[in-house]
Amino acid sequence: MIITTTPTIEGKRIVKYIGIVAGEVIEGANFLRDIAASFRDFVGGRAAAYEEVFIKARESAIREMEERATNMGANVIVGVDLDYEVLGSSGSILFVSASGTAVVVENI
Repeated sequence: MIITTTPTIEGKRIVKYIGIVAGEVIEGANFLRDIAASFRDFVGGRAAAYEEVFIKARESAIREMEERATNMGANVIVGVDLDYEVLGSSGSILFVSASGTAVVVENI
C-alpha cells in the first residue's frame, strides 16, 4: 500500500474516497530509559533509548492505520499526518497518532 503525506499520487487518479483512517499508539518509557535520558541531558548527545520509543510508536501507528485502510477496501492512504503528544505527570508516556484519507487509486 502507498502511504503518503501528499494529497494525490502523481500520474494516478483517485477513483473513490473511502474516508478518514487513523492509527493510535500509546507507548510508555521505562525507568531505565528515564535514567539514560537524564544522563544524556547532563552530558549532551542523543538519547537513543527514547529515539527507539518514538520510532517504534510511529511505525506501529502507521501499521495500524494501514490495516484499517486495507479492511475498508483502500489501496492508498493520502494526506497522512503524524501527531505526537507527551502524557503523564512525569511526561514518560508517548501518544502517537497517524491519520489520513483512505482512497482507491486506479492501476496501483
